[in-house]
Amino acid sequence: MVGREKFDADLNQVQSLLLDLSNTAIDTLDNSMSFLFEKDIEGALSVLENDEHINHMEEEINDRVILLIAKQQPVATDLRRLMVLVKIAADMERIGDYACNIAKETIRIGKDEHIEPIVMLEEMRVKTIKMLKQVLDAFTNENMEEAKSIAKLDDEVDEMYGHIIRTLLTAGINNPAQLSQVTQLSFVCRYLERSADHATNIAERLLYLLKGKHYELNN
Repeated sequence: MVGREKFDADLNQVQSLLLDLSNTAIDTLDNSMSFLFEKDIEGALSVLENDEHINHMEEEINDRVILLIAKQQPVATDLRRLMVLVKIAADMERIGDYACNIAKETIRIGKDEHIEPIVMLEEMRVKTIKMLKQVLDAFTNENMEEAKSIAKLDDEVDEMYGHIIRTLLTAGINNPAQLSQVTQLSFVCRYLERSADHATNIAERLLYLLKGKHYELNN
């Protein structure tokens, strides 16, 4: 196998690993929210146990990229792609961390009866997962227009975040006995909002990959 063919084959393997990491992280985030709603403590614990696997996947991507750079001395466009792969892997690993954080809040809440505002988190969860799947599809197909549309979804998630936080604070004022759960659900809301931000980061990285320029979709 000649040098270029070997590089392309190795690069495809790294991209395949990134897709595996991304799908795992997205599914883990989605599952962590299901476990919250279902008061499934065992499920939440399984999310924590899976975190090491996600970390190892990111580390493997980083190691493979370093080897490619060291052995193949890629040209500028290839180097840009490799750097984007590393950064997206970091985004997805962070989403896995947020899933773990949600699982920890689920364990803290335990079997206590949920306060009413928790139902609002379902819509936010659906929107956030949609963003992550859409940006992953955009990356896979190198679809610029699909990547750009992520910004609108992020604005919608930000609006949900503000509304839910205000509702939770009101619930805490009206029922001080539930203040602990209000705090925990506020953290969950924040983790979803941050996950959506990472989807926007990935969209920006795709635009940089395709155009060679940095874009800020949130502005």
